Amino acid sequence: MDQTQTELLAPLGDLAAFAGRWVGGGAGHYPTIDNFAYDEEIELAPSGKPFLFYRSRTRKPGGGQPMHTETGYLRLADGVVELLVTQPTGFVEIHRAELSDGVLDFAQHTLASSPAAKPVHEIRRRFELTDGGNALGYDMWMSFDDVPMTHHLRADLRRAD
Repeated sequence: MDQTQTELLAPLGDLAAFAGRWVGGGAGHYPTIDNFAYDEEIELAPSGKPFLFYRSRTRKPGGGQPMHTETGYLRLADGVVELLVTQPTGFVEIHRAELSDGVLDFAQHTLASSPAAKPVHEIRRRFELTDGGNALGYDMWMSFDDVPMTHHLRADLRRAD
């Protein structure tokens, strides 16, 4: 790691382990839709401040058509980690978690939606570093319309840089 990278990561403390570009595949399911697979890239880019820029992009497997994207920040705030996410489907999310043994098990703090957004009532997310920090597991649960909180997405990503 060069000096510039070290300087960019220094304000992140233990959160620095999540910095990087992560690629791999995932699977989605939900009672109201057909099961599906996807390729995903998550970028968690350091800024030299106590936050990482967050961007997730998914495509149909094999480099196919874009499926979903979202952006935001993963940041240190008052001794906890916050995940702030904006989705082009009309949602803004704020989640909070304690970082423990490479796991960020987020609890939803705020979910706001535009008047035209679909009726999503609750979202929960979890990030977990494994394989010595070279693998990132990602899970998402969702409550949509009349369906209670249900597991929706699982991705297994590898460090790409």
